[in-house]
Amino acid sequence: MKTIKFFIAIMALTISTVAFAANKTESIKVSGNCETCKARIEKAAKVTGVTKADWSEKTKVLTLVYDPAKVKSDDVQKKIAAVGHDTPKYKATAAVYNALPGCCKYR
Repeated sequence: MKTIKFFIAIMALTISTVAFAANKTESIKVSGNCETCKARIEKAAKVTGVTKADWSEKTKVLTLVYDPAKVKSDDVQKKIAAVGHDTPKYKATAAVYNALPGCCKYR
C-alpha cells in the first residue's frame, strides 16, 4: 500500500513539473510612458494562456510568461497594439493612438 501511495505521489510531481515546463518566457519591447500605460498594457496582455505580464516603465519591456499551446506571442502583441501601444511586430492605428491620454503619447 505504501508503495502505491509513493508511486502516485511521484507521478503527481512529474505531471506538475511537465505542466510548468510548457510555459515560455518572452521579453517584448512595448512603447509607453507612464503608470497608466503600464496598467493598459498589462491588462491587454493578460489573455487566456498568459500567466504573467509585467511591463517596465523604465526599460519599456514587457516580460510575458505564457503557454504556447494556448496563446501565441503575436496574438498578445496584436491585443497590445489594439489598445494603443506599439510592439516590434504591430503598430497601433492612428485613431487608437490619438485617443490615448496626453501622458501616454510616446510618438
